[in-house]
Amino acid sequence: MFITGIYVVLSLAIALVLHELGHLVAARLCKVKVIEAGLGWGPPLLSACILGVQYHLRPIPFGAYVKMDMDALQKRPLIQQLFVLLAGIGVNLVLAAMAWGSFFGTLNLVLAVANLLPIYQHDGWKSGMVFFRRVFKRRSPLVEWSFTLSPAVMGLVLVAHVMFAS
Repeated sequence: MFITGIYVVLSLAIALVLHELGHLVAARLCKVKVIEAGLGWGPPLLSACILGVQYHLRPIPFGAYVKMDMDALQKRPLIQQLFVLLAGIGVNLVLAAMAWGSFFGTLNLVLAVANLLPIYQHDGWKSGMVFFRRVFKRRSPLVEWSFTLSPAVMGLVLVAHVMFAS
């Protein structure tokens, strides 16, 4: 049981780090400055600055991030913005295919699909915002709030359907 828990936590940590590494490499390829990257939540346990990027390891290994210069990213062509924002999902899909049939493969497939959903601050939401801003050539609060709240509305409709369908 203990070994299984360690395997699950390590698998998740590795999948998250590789996902974020996809964003980091894509940002570098598109000449977008990466400021910080980290694994986990909580106060930093270990920190290091490597090639101008501040890296942090935190005690709770559920979550990872790459912080980049968003102004620089927004000045890139739409295809490069989407490439950077969706690179992590691409990495998870490749890992899912390579480890097909294993827990690690399933975990990466779930991470890729979940990140495609338009849930606030997920890659799918960020990509949708970039796309809408390009289509409308400006920020549109009505569209952006509608897009941001749509998953909650869909969830409520699904719950209501399950509860009242008989």
